[in-house]
Parts: sequence; C-alpha cells; structure tokens
Amino acid sequence: MNRVVKGSARAKGVFAFRVKMGDYEVEINGDREEVLKTIKELPSLMADVYRAFEVSKPKTMATLTVKTAAAKAETPVEKYPKILRVKSCGDAVLKVLETDWGKWRPRTVAELKGALKANGLRYPGRTLAGVLLGLVRKGRIRRWKTDAGCVYILAEEEVLA
Repeated sequence: MNRVVKGSARAKGVFAFRVKMGDYEVEINGDREEVLKTIKELPSLMADVYRAFEVSKPKTMATLTVKTAAAKAETPVEKYPKILRVKSCGDAVLKVLETDWGKWRPRTVAELKGALKANGLRYPGRTLAGVLLGLVRKGRIRRWKTDAGCVYILAEEEVLA
C-alpha cells in the first residue's frame, strides 16, 4: 500500500516529497516545479522503485525468540553513549546523535532523554522537545512519525552533482 508521508518546503527554493511503500521510503526533492513534474511521472516510477526494493529484500527469513526473564538488566553506561561536556541541550542532542549509538537507528525522545540522563544531563521533557523541534527546523536533524512515536536522526548533507 502506498502512503504519502510528507510534501513540504524544507528550505527556501527546495521542495521535498516523500512516499512510503511498506518498509521502504523514497524522497524526491529539488525545485518545486521539478518535483511536481516528477510526481506526474510517479505511477511509472513507483513500479521501477518497487521492483528495485523487491530485489533488495532478503530471500530467507529467520525467527528470533528472546526470553525476557533470563535477560540481564543493562546499566545506562552499557546502553548509552558517553559524551564530553556540552554547552547546551541542543549541543548534547547533536553529540549523542553523532555517536555510533545515534547513527545506528533513529531514536525516540525517551531514548534521547535516557542517553542525556546517563551522561549526567537532566533536561525537562518540554525543554528537550523544544530543542528537538528547533534542530529539525534548522535542518540539523530529521524527524518522522513511527508506531513508537516520533524518531530523530542526524540530517545528512546532500551533495548535488
């Protein structure tokens, strides 16, 4: 099932349109006119994109069973990254997301708050939410909604050829 996730102006003169197909997502961005022209060609493009994703799907599946009773309780030191001193909440969030832990997968607000707390940094939830929103608006981090809530990851610098 195809579902439009986002179509918005991200920066002056740049227009982005994102489509999600199952577990995969495709984003088209550029000048508004170019993106809208490409969207008109979307039905034929999506068939190609779908075939490309089908090729990359794993052919075999594995089932993993985890016993929660036998699992060790992780300490915050093991679970979260260690960061050096920071000047602000925003700086702390960026440093956490720059670690392997932050790059491995997008993180929820609760995970980010836990990582900051593990480093001795305690920011109120509203402060953290405001800082995350500001970093999203500045284009420093990216946010999208999942079943678990909003997740955040560092924004990648795009190189135009």
